[in-house]
Amino acid sequence: MPPSLTPDEGLKHVLVYTDGACQGNPGPGGWGAVMVYGDKRREMSGGFRRTTNNRMELMGAIEALKAMRYPCAVTLTTDSEYLKKSIELGWALKWRSNNWMRQGERVPNSDLWIELLGLLAVHKVSIVWVRGHTGHPENERCDKLAVAASRAAELPEDTGYHPAAKAKR
Repeated sequence: MPPSLTPDEGLKHVLVYTDGACQGNPGPGGWGAVMVYGDKRREMSGGFRRTTNNRMELMGAIEALKAMRYPCAVTLTTDSEYLKKSIELGWALKWRSNNWMRQGERVPNSDLWIELLGLLAVHKVSIVWVRGHTGHPENERCDKLAVAASRAAELPEDTGYHPAAKAKR
């Protein structure tokens, strides 16, 4: 069996690396993703004019998974503890079971969590966390893609971004 197929399910094994960046938080933001399957490599990026870093971390994972034409086994490498912990500790599933409410307020980024959980139901994904900005080659490349995307001219609006209302004193 080729090394990029998982022997137990016959799924193609894709390595995915993602990162998000934001110039200010909120501010102009971007995401970057690198996908590797065997000797094939694809780089992707995108950005928005006003968004948050967490949204861009999620967008990198979402866009990479959406780019796959059929179910795959995926090793997703990220420097986002928010992404990793929300999936692996079951927070996102709990938020969904609570109709995207937490402590009487809407869960931030619920639009993206809904999309990501749908994609996680299609693909067999394991998440690997790496510390950002420590020389991991693919993480550094994703960071460059994300930063460049955040600085692009004419960035579209992030229609899912809604700043939290400030508490009245």
